[in-house]
Amino acid sequence: MSSAYTLSHLGALEAESIHVLREAVAESERPVLLFSGGKDSAVVLHLAVKAFHPARLPFPILHVDTGHNFPEVIEFRDRQVAHYDADLLVASVQDWIDEGRLVEERGRNASRNRLQIEPLVATIEEHEFDAVFGGARRDEEKARAKERVFSFRDEFSQWDPKAQRPELWDLYNARTRRGEHVRVFPISNWTEADVWGYIRDQQIELPSIYYAHPRRVFSRDGMWMAESDHIQMTGDEQVQERSVRFRTVGDMPVTGAFESTATTIDEIIEEVRVTRVTERGASRADDRMTEAAMEDRKKQGYF
Repeated sequence: MSSAYTLSHLGALEAESIHVLREAVAESERPVLLFSGGKDSAVVLHLAVKAFHPARLPFPILHVDTGHNFPEVIEFRDRQVAHYDADLLVASVQDWIDEGRLVEERGRNASRNRLQIEPLVATIEEHEFDAVFGGARRDEEKARAKERVFSFRDEFSQWDPKAQRPELWDLYNARTRRGEHVRVFPISNWTEADVWGYIRDQQIELPSIYYAHPRRVFSRDGMWMAESDHIQMTGDEQVQERSVRFRTVGDMPVTGAFESTATTIDEIIEEVRVTRVTERGASRADDRMTEAAMEDRKKQGYF
């Protein structure tokens, strides 16, 4: 008498992601996990811990710190690193600016988001990382929809969407030459709803800004921007207190909130269920600059 072995939808996604993590570590020499402190990187970190339990993570965590992060996100990052006894590397955009290697943007729409590219690429080169895990998903944005699970980067860390490797039957090619690497996206096939369902089922901690909370904000380009010393306001922009939450985590000057009363994961899942706009499309000003804003940055080495 045989018993059928079945997995739930989220169970199948988890199994696929753990397979990707283990495959990448088996085929690489110096992997690293990019960690922004957002919900997707928190899920990837949780999956990585599961994949290699009971051993410690077999790779360090790398955070590209713009210096304009939400304080709640930095506190969350440090708690996660301590909780998992992980090794943390920080590539500081502020250090590069102080050393004169980067020039900070000025003006109303100034952001440090694009400035992350050079510190990230330099850190990958310095440590000779050949596999870099990230939390990107295909449903986030059209440029990310073009990514393979194992996304090849040349010796300049550049991405050519027309030169991606086939991944038939979930067979992954991690082969690289010296100076090259692959960006590996274990949750590439997940949706935002999948991520939140998994966070609920696994009871994964997140930064508090993902849940509705009162915050001093002002309206700009259809988004509620958090009041901050990092954002230059114009004379007609007025600060007010609203109940808001953030769907994505990024550089404060380009990350918008939206009005919400969702304080629980079930309430957030219901919001996600009825929305017709992706989290990046709804709340990331840097992706609104041009139609190909994300793709242009990715070609230069952005994650």
